Amino acid sequence: MLWTRCLVLLLCWATTGGEQQQAEERVGGPAEVRADARRQRSPPPVEPLDFGYVPAAVYDTHAYYEPGPIGILFHMVHAFLYVVQPNSFPKDLIVKVIQQNMGGIKIEEWRKPENVVLLLKWVYYEAGFLICATIGISLVVLTPIIGMCFCVCRCCENCGGEMHQRQRKNADCQRGFYTATLTASSIFIILGILVAYAANHNISTQIKSTRRFINTNMRDLKTFANNTPAQIEYLTAQYTTAKNKVLSDLDNIGPLLGGRIHSQLEKEVVPSLDTALRMAGAMRETKEALENVSSSLEVLQEGTGKLQASLSGERASLSNTLSDPACTNGAVSHTCNTIRSTLSQLGVSANFLRLPDVNHALSNVNTVLTTDLSNIVQKGYSSFNDTPRLVKEQTKNIVSGVKGMLDKIGLEINNFARMFPVEASLANFTLFLSQGQKNIESFYPQIDQFDFYRWIGCVAALCMVVLVLAFNMLGLLCGTCGYDKQTTPTTRGCLSNTGGNLLMAGVGFSFICSWLLMAIVTALFVVGGNVEKLMCEPLANRQLFQIIDTPFLVHPSKRNFLPGMLFQNPNIDLTLGSMYRECHENNGLYHALQLETMFNINTFLNRTVYNKDLAKVFENVQVDLQDIALLEKAGRDNLINFANSGVGQIDYEAYLAEVTKGVTLVDLLTFSTDLEAQADQLPRGALENALRGHASSIRQIHREMVVPMEQAMSTLSQSIKLLQRMSNDLPVKVNNILSAIDAAEYLITHNASHVVKQETKGYMQSLVGYFKQYTEWVKNSLTAEVAQCKPISNIVDSMEIVGCSFLVDSVNTFWFGLGACAIFMIPSIIFSIKLAKYYRRMDTEDVFEDLGNAGNHGEQVCDIHGSLTVVSACIRSSPYGDTLFPRASAPPSYSDW
Repeated sequence: MLWTRCLVLLLCWATTGGEQQQAEERVGGPAEVRADARRQRSPPPVEPLDFGYVPAAVYDTHAYYEPGPIGILFHMVHAFLYVVQPNSFPKDLIVKVIQQNMGGIKIEEWRKPENVVLLLKWVYYEAGFLICATIGISLVVLTPIIGMCFCVCRCCENCGGEMHQRQRKNADCQRGFYTATLTASSIFIILGILVAYAANHNISTQIKSTRRFINTNMRDLKTFANNTPAQIEYLTAQYTTAKNKVLSDLDNIGPLLGGRIHSQLEKEVVPSLDTALRMAGAMRETKEALENVSSSLEVLQEGTGKLQASLSGERASLSNTLSDPACTNGAVSHTCNTIRSTLSQLGVSANFLRLPDVNHALSNVNTVLTTDLSNIVQKGYSSFNDTPRLVKEQTKNIVSGVKGMLDKIGLEINNFARMFPVEASLANFTLFLSQGQKNIESFYPQIDQFDFYRWIGCVAALCMVVLVLAFNMLGLLCGTCGYDKQTTPTTRGCLSNTGGNLLMAGVGFSFICSWLLMAIVTALFVVGGNVEKLMCEPLANRQLFQIIDTPFLVHPSKRNFLPGMLFQNPNIDLTLGSMYRECHENNGLYHALQLETMFNINTFLNRTVYNKDLAKVFENVQVDLQDIALLEKAGRDNLINFANSGVGQIDYEAYLAEVTKGVTLVDLLTFSTDLEAQADQLPRGALENALRGHASSIRQIHREMVVPMEQAMSTLSQSIKLLQRMSNDLPVKVNNILSAIDAAEYLITHNASHVVKQETKGYMQSLVGYFKQYTEWVKNSLTAEVAQCKPISNIVDSMEIVGCSFLVDSVNTFWFGLGACAIFMIPSIIFSIKLAKYYRRMDTEDVFEDLGNAGNHGEQVCDIHGSLTVVSACIRSSPYGDTLFPRASAPPSYSDW
């Protein structure tokens, strides 16, 4: 057992710290939920690690047996045993018997009432076997006695020993019946012989197959021993995978931890800088709008003067044209008067000369733009985005310390693994297996020799049955072939007489052999049947494990048997059934034996992989972000100067009032069109041509002066509206921007420590998450992949196959067939005796005479010299009916003998 415990200890090192971690998670769970609720942000998922696959062991043993055609016989035997013993497995009874007799069986103890009750229950359970065994023993005892008495009785010419056969009318029918029944009995004996021989041969065949099970099981145990060190080494080596990932994250602590801090702070910082950057764009747009207003205003003011002069000249010229005498005619005067009444519309509508300029505001804005606010804001972005670099620089010492701790953890794990001589112990275990296999193989010759003797003994027993069967079959053959209906009992032929003698020889050998066969059958039946019902069936349905796993079975203070035997700790909740079930599913030996209850590796893992010093190191992380400047003083002054640039003091209402007016009082194109239409109403002449010339001049004025002014007015309108929108509450907007930047800077300088602590905790959890993955992988590997104990369950299954399927089933089938032979020998004896009378030559025969005196119908003598007609007549005239009752018996006397 020493090597077993060493092996168990070697497999314990890689268990996880699941229990303590779960307790910590249960304690810290609600607090973490509240923290998540406060920060409204869950930690990022930990990247899954690929630890690969543990080198798997391939086992050769396939603990499965299919008996083939002989399985039908096995099922027949099982059905017979179920008829004999239909009771369920007496688990509770066996447990009570074991518990009450662990100190030794004493005769006086059985006198106690509780033991008497147990004994009666056991007798009730074994009632079927007891009845059958009683019958068998009775046959064993009575058969030789009956045979001896039968022989003595025969020697006294009784019990059919008298060589005389009474003749009956149904003699042929009886002989046929006896022949048929004896033949049927012989057929059943033949079947019994075949069944017994098949079982006997199956035992020898399966004993040879047992070697295959032994070899594969030994090979699997060696594979188990050879692969376990490599699997353990693979588990320890995979710590490097988690360690390298942690080292990678530590090398990237700037982007990871700094990025997390940056992501938390940017919720406040980036929006404030974005508003400042948008204000810088607004400054440039303001300058462009002011320049557009200034240039448009100059164009409009200059164009207004020119347009007014042009329109005044055109109006005067048109008025002179209308003063022509031609306009005095009655038909023309109305048209002239109509044109004359519209001359007042040729004038300028909007007066841009009285609008103030925006040069002062433009000058101030240009002065503001001498400072590049966008560049200053970009510096603020750069300063804030430099957070990962600051984190990396300020955590150099911490990172180097953590790396040293990781190296120390790996060294401790390797040292812990080297504390146990894994390879040496398993090498000794392999040598033990090899030596054990050699010792087992050394018994193969003795086993073969014993099996040969067993085979010879079984064949000898069958030969006795075959001998009886041979006498029966030869007797039937000779008797049937030599029987002649024409002959009388005293004149039967030699062949028929030989058949009768062979049948009687078979009866004699039946008496000699049947009791011996029944003794063998009874002994094998009692032993094999009880082994099948009390061992094999409970082992097949695992009820036998339930008995062994019964609490306090072996001792009132020892709860479980298996852990008490393996670990001297019976209080461990380990049962043989659970161990077999886990091994049958090819799980790890660590999980099957529940070694976590024996070796507290949790403390080691909490001290190494889950090192509290690691958490303390990250709790002391301090990141100083006070050097981050979001907006320089020049930028602040720039914003304030822009707010005070005078953009908000421009008279936007005056501008909008003028730009909403038209350039002229009337649309010049419409006016010129109407003027041409009225000219068309005049007679052709100088007046008509003059009016057409004025319409063309007005169109030219519109094209050369009004259109440019309208374009300038559109630009002025858009720029004024833009300026009005941008200058609306401009000081308030600038003040809000500055306040937001101040708040962000205050957050960075005063409250960043909370963010740093919070994100550092999340960063540490991600690092610990890699180790959790490693330990969970180790736990799962130990449960299902490392030291897979399938060979242990294979040994149990192989023992069940060899002991029950190979041996017990075959032995039971053997006594089943041999018992059938012994049972059918009884009717064989009876019918052989009966049938022999019809085949053997008798010493005397029936002779009939007329028993009447004088006065009767006459005397008639029927003897053997008479013809068959006479004999038949005598039989018909016999007063005895169907029985030829002899007056006297005499030996035959033939004249020709």
